[in-house]
This record gives sequence, structure tokens and C-alpha cells, in this order.
Amino acid sequence: MLKTQGEIESAICDGISRFQLEFMGRGPRAIRTHVMDDVVFIRLQGVLTAAEQHLVKALPPDKGRDLLKQVRSQLVEIARTALDTMISDITGIPVVSLHHDISTVSGEEIIVFTLSAAPIFRTSSRGK
Repeated sequence: MLKTQGEIESAICDGISRFQLEFMGRGPRAIRTHVMDDVVFIRLQGVLTAAEQHLVKALPPDKGRDLLKQVRSQLVEIARTALDTMISDITGIPVVSLHHDISTVSGEEIIVFTLSAAPIFRTSSRGK
């Protein structure tokens, strides 16, 4: 059954939040998902754990930032198959690529999935 764009974006938010909580040990403070053509853009805020915040502050700025980014990137790569499957199951479209970055300054994380095609949405029945 086709979903509306809002239903797909909400389901992705729920899935990524569960992933963050179960795999990273902490859920985001806020999460937003936008599906634009064949791209899924996810913005998570407040994702750094207390230990990660202490690590970044305790080490020289470049070293702490680089170390945290390397660890987070490795964790995302380890979970890549599960993340791709989740996004494909929700959108109905295979994932082509995943891009990820995290800011140690703002505690914001960005995940971008490129799909093999744009998902087809059901027209919302709101306002009718």
C-alpha cells in the first residue's frame, strides 16, 4: 500500500531514532527527515553522548573531532546493511549510497541516502 510523503518521513524518523537508541546507546534530542526526489535527508540533533562530549573537550580540538568522526563513521558503516534495508523497506526503493557526517561543536548529525529512484507517494487526503 502506498504511503504519503509524511508517512514515509515519519517512519524513517522512527526507524533512525530506534537505531540510534539501540546501536549508539542514545537517541537524538530531535530528528527531521525530508524526502526530496531520490534523496533522503536526515538531520539529528543532540546525538553526542556524555562520554563523547568529554572526549572532544579533553583532547586538542582537531584530535578529538577527528577521533569522534572516525568512530561514528565506522559505527555507521558496520550498521550499513541494516540501515539500507530499513530505508528500502520504508520507501520501497533500493538504496544506492549513504553519506554521513557529525559536528562535534553542535552535536548535530546528518545522514543522506541516495535511492535508485524517487519513491511514489499516495496523495494525502487531508483537507478534502
